[in-house]
Amino acid sequence: MFEGLRSYLGMESCDNQWISFNSTGLEVELKEKLFGQHLASHAILKAVTGFLNRENSKKPLVLSFHGWSGTGKNYVTKMIANHLYREGMRSSFVHHLIATIHFLHVDRTDLYKEQLQQWIKGNVSSCARSLFIFDEMDKLHPGLIDGIKPYLDSHDHVDGVSYRQAIFIFHSNAGGEKINKVALDFWNDGRQREEIQLSDLEAAVSLDVFNSKQSGFWHTSIIDKNLVDFFVPFLPLEYKHVQKCVREELKVRGKAVNEDTVSVVAKEMTYFPKQERVFSDKGCKIVEKKLDYYLED
Repeated sequence: MFEGLRSYLGMESCDNQWISFNSTGLEVELKEKLFGQHLASHAILKAVTGFLNRENSKKPLVLSFHGWSGTGKNYVTKMIANHLYREGMRSSFVHHLIATIHFLHVDRTDLYKEQLQQWIKGNVSSCARSLFIFDEMDKLHPGLIDGIKPYLDSHDHVDGVSYRQAIFIFHSNAGGEKINKVALDFWNDGRQREEIQLSDLEAAVSLDVFNSKQSGFWHTSIIDKNLVDFFVPFLPLEYKHVQKCVREELKVRGKAVNEDTVSVVAKEMTYFPKQERVFSDKGCKIVEKKLDYYLED
């Protein structure tokens, strides 16, 4: 009754007027705006669509995004939110935690665990179709994330609450070195990046973050018990992808796409290996700031 009243009053409520998955919209946006990430696009679309179209999921959807900064992890998470919630990332059912802000003090790990459990329980009790985003997992204190393990497992209820409709997304730079090495090996062998398969990376990335104290997943039972549904690798971006990011940013600003500007901004980025300049070491993260500088001129 109260949810219906909230919708009538124009207030966001946990119903299909405010929460409705647009799979076609997500597919189109992934194809047109997520550059150079064939693995991530395919895995994310398949995982999210399959989960949201399933009436009786046995567990919440748990995705872990890995790769260097600027490769699209936050960008694609916003896409998911925008095509699920009418209010997108502004929805009161989207919950964003950042390790370096919300879990700053290592001596408060036990307190953080308790607070995190109560916070997730409270939000899922209010709306089963909640989205939880954990950013900068590689800066999270080891062992903290295990505090939410019961909510990620295949339980009907935990303390009277079902978490089976919720979505958990972890962002981490951990595993990026491994991903970059595979991409560079393919390039050195003269093979196309599109030939890289999820099987070339997923197991290696999960093992890498499990064994790294700087991953947020160090020896966590979440990995040990196979509760992460997909480890999604984000590949390092090439020069051509950075160019696409510049063009897209110009379009977003309502500016004409000037190829001279595109080239200048893309060339200003730093690339690795240093001599060959194959991959952008910051992805598209600072394209916006670089463009500000050149447009100001």
